[in-house]
Amino acid sequence: MSNINVIVDTLLKIDGAQAAAVVDSNSGMVLGSGGTGVDLELAAAGNTEVVRAKMKTIKSLGLNDVIEDILITLGKQYHILRPIEKYEGLFIYVVLDKNKANLALARRKVLEVEQALEI
Repeated sequence: MSNINVIVDTLLKIDGAQAAAVVDSNSGMVLGSGGTGVDLELAAAGNTEVVRAKMKTIKSLGLNDVIEDILITLGKQYHILRPIEKYEGLFIYVVLDKNKANLALARRKVLEVEQALEI
């Protein structure tokens, strides 16, 4: 049973969270989302390219490793992209208000949420 909506609601409870989504990195489609302030369809498509590029680079370098998360720091926001280990091709995307979020706690919570995801 899928709990994507519950996962998105949980992500939105992180201090400073503005928006969150579960994204298919094969297509760039949003599987579930919530929040405001960001066009999540557009952001998901763009960040899919970021995830794909990093995965391609890791493969090209012959690294035997995986992406835990990708952090994009903007002037007013943090964007966390976290590939979902047990569901290859999916990632969690969270937008945080930089002035309200605790980055270390947010990353920890995103990890916990990833581990709870069932599809």
